[in-house]
Amino acid sequence: MATGNILIVDDNKSVLASLELLLENEFRNVKTATRPDQIKTILTANSIDVVILDMNFSAGINNGNEGLYWLKCILKDFPSLPVVMLTAYGDVELAVNALKNGATDFILKPWDNKILVEKIKEAYNSKIKDKGSKEEKKEKPEMLVGQSKVMMQLIKMIHKVARTDANILITGENGTGKDMLAREIHRLSTRNQRSMLSVDMGAISESLFESELFGHEKGAFTNAYDCRPGKFEAANKSTLFMDEIGNLSLPLQAKLLTVLQNRNVTRIGSNKVTPVDIRLISATNKNIPEMVQEGTFREDLFYRINTIHLEVPPLRDREDDILLFINLFIRRFSAKYQRNEMRMHDQTIEKLRTYHWPGNIRELEHTIEKAVILCEGSVIRPKDILIRQNWKPQPTAVVANLEEVEKQAIESSIRYNNGNLTAAAEQLGVSRQTLYNKLKRFKL
Repeated sequence: MATGNILIVDDNKSVLASLELLLENEFRNVKTATRPDQIKTILTANSIDVVILDMNFSAGINNGNEGLYWLKCILKDFPSLPVVMLTAYGDVELAVNALKNGATDFILKPWDNKILVEKIKEAYNSKIKDKGSKEEKKEKPEMLVGQSKVMMQLIKMIHKVARTDANILITGENGTGKDMLAREIHRLSTRNQRSMLSVDMGAISESLFESELFGHEKGAFTNAYDCRPGKFEAANKSTLFMDEIGNLSLPLQAKLLTVLQNRNVTRIGSNKVTPVDIRLISATNKNIPEMVQEGTFREDLFYRINTIHLEVPPLRDREDDILLFINLFIRRFSAKYQRNEMRMHDQTIEKLRTYHWPGNIRELEHTIEKAVILCEGSVIRPKDILIRQNWKPQPTAVVANLEEVEKQAIESSIRYNNGNLTAAAEQLGVSRQTLYNKLKRFKL
């Protein structure tokens, strides 16, 4: 038996049942869909190796144009995915047209079982041979899964702006998948032949900022033993993702603004000006317009990075998507920890659906991973779900010194999370490195 995952899309339920029965003995997993508008969600939520796609879905229409349309939609987002077309009308011209538009093969109804299985296996084997050859195959935008209204609107916007070079600011709570969104935008962009470079702006100290972003020459400062390009040079002709950009101090904001305006950099210790061609994507969980009003973020930099603004909704506003994530994480961690045929009890699903998820998708992911590890049987029950059902933010005393407020918030979060700094950082909405820096600063 092959290990692949097959998706069959046909409006005829009898055809779906026949194909599912035929292929379930040949492949690990066979999924079916009666409507082509379900394809996007299924492909995003699952690792599909081959799609079998009908060419006609509307009654009385047999010209194959619907199938060709959905074929193009699939290949636009998943260009390396094999698609085998299926039709009841043996028109050679139609078959050739499908192949010209990127179909891997063509099967006529009624089919010969042996021939059909052979063609699907050939398509699957072609996918396996090419696996790993392109970056987009390795980057599965898991946190972009969704069929809720807010996510469908966001996905639509992503496809609209991805192929432009407009600077994008991504905002959203911690754990919502802002980095995943950035990777998906890059994957869909015209710059995807080169890897996207990422930099955590909250983890860069004042002294290393210019070296990290702009590069340095050998001997430019102590321990500069070699020439080193900065992130801007390394991301030339590609995408530069600046995470936690809201954590930059005003002096560093000024330096960043100069480079974004001039589109060139000068390495430390050099007089040579190097032009850079980058597409900038920034992300933060902070309220930048509010910071602009407070004078802690430069207004001109805000406008420079904010040509397009994308807001990633919190998981509590995406109740329709929670079950999709549950299924995705159950499959992943069941395979990782070799816990076959794990499933959720209905009461467990209800518990997960009604929880407010302050840590968003990342918290859900960690919760399900722990449940898979600790569950004694094959059914995950409510008692296996370790969440803070009555969690509320801890009150902080009102003090005049803002630094003291920050210090108390950190101490409170660390105590609440029993010394787990990763969990504390997530609750505070900062990176681990930023938390470490603050612990050192406050001598905690």
